Amino acid sequence: MNTLVRMVMMFLFLILVTHVSEANNTCPKCGSIDVPYPLSTDDNCGDPRYKVYCNNGILEFLSATGFYYKILSINPSAYKLIISPPPIKKGTCYSSDLSSGGLKLDENLPFNISTRNTVMLFNCSVHIIRSPLNCSSISFCRQFENNVKEGLGCKNTLCCHYLKDSAMTSHMIRLRIGGCTAYTSMVDMKLGSSFDSWTYGIELQWVPPN
Repeated sequence: MNTLVRMVMMFLFLILVTHVSEANNTCPKCGSIDVPYPLSTDDNCGDPRYKVYCNNGILEFLSATGFYYKILSINPSAYKLIISPPPIKKGTCYSSDLSSGGLKLDENLPFNISTRNTVMLFNCSVHIIRSPLNCSSISFCRQFENNVKEGLGCKNTLCCHYLKDSAMTSHMIRLRIGGCTAYTSMVDMKLGSSFDSWTYGIELQWVPPN
């Protein structure tokens, strides 16, 4: 057997061992959602740097400020998961994570906010108006206020939307009194799409383990 063949066989063997190792270290399903490697719900499975939480059969992601967000779906081949935006409290224009300052990820962990999120901000101060925010009368947020029950409490406030990209921080959607007090987000939103076809969520991505 020549050297090249040996090298190819060794490479294939290492790939097989890696896949078997990951499969044996996969965490149990949480409710109806599979928990693929490297996500970890327990010290005995997954990679502890990729911690998620299974609380009463609901898989959740914990922010750097201690707020839990429900995980809606996971795409392990793309290294992405989608969490549910926090609800806007009934009769108000305050997101339920306002006291935590909005969504904030730990920058020392391998997660960040992907660039496929269209974020809508509500009840904003005029001081936040700047590019790349769209705060015009045709902003997506106006459709949300006028057509979605959750947005009724935000009507007649200043609202804006923006596409999460490299110009914005990839670890935070910020809320504060004197800035904006509520938000929601859609994943992979198509220009011109109707409000009733929006896919609500905040897509996070992770850096795969070495």
